[in-house]
Amino acid sequence: MFNNAIVRKPCPNMVEGLTEANLGKPDYHKALLQHARYIEVLRQLGLKIDVLEADNRFPDSVFVEDVAVCTPHCAVITNPGAPSRNKETTLIMDIIHKHYEQIEQIKSPGTLEGGDVMAISSEYFIGLSDRTNEDGAQQLIDILERYNLSGHMVDLSDVLHLKTGVSYLENNNLLVYGELKGKSIFDSFNKIEVPDDEAYGASCLWINGTVLVPAGFPKTKKKVEDAGYEIIELEMTEFEKLDGGMSCLSLRF
Repeated sequence: MFNNAIVRKPCPNMVEGLTEANLGKPDYHKALLQHARYIEVLRQLGLKIDVLEADNRFPDSVFVEDVAVCTPHCAVITNPGAPSRNKETTLIMDIIHKHYEQIEQIKSPGTLEGGDVMAISSEYFIGLSDRTNEDGAQQLIDILERYNLSGHMVDLSDVLHLKTGVSYLENNNLLVYGELKGKSIFDSFNKIEVPDDEAYGASCLWINGTVLVPAGFPKTKKKVEDAGYEIIELEMTEFEKLDGGMSCLSLRF
């Protein structure tokens, strides 16, 4: 169960954010409305929210998940692999100190982004992507082991981040898309496969028994419903244009 979340408001400069989606530039005002609704739903589901102000120096800073990993015992400040995002870690320090006494940090030449880190109980799966390298992943594993947690690397070739293609819905259920469907490291889980024509549908988020599902992906929505979950659909179009998923918009702990 989650009790807290940290979010950051979108900045006007988000329209210049990093993307490979080829879906056009986001509409800033629509993004504000979608983000406000996201916060409203997290509150409805029982989370206390720290809302950080927008920072126009960093177009992608709305995606706060990439700059820290929050575990039950410590927080880890990451070292983003995208050069334009590297200094975003300085923006998160104060709020992380508010919530955690034990704070660790990934150091160069290691790179790590939180979108590549999926926690399942005491195990952490770490995607090796264009944004997270083996050095950064190993640093995280070493940190986790000091707190009696464990980590496992997952090689990636197609997706931007690990959680671009996989979402853990608790109860041993894993929503998977694309290359993640065939990863043997996940064979012990019940895999709910996202249809090939609904790739962004993999960007779901479990919050305290309810699954947040991006609107516009009916086949994925039905599969999640058929697995027995209560769902809430959220419009995510403007964040999809920046390769940003549901989990990217918050740090939850």
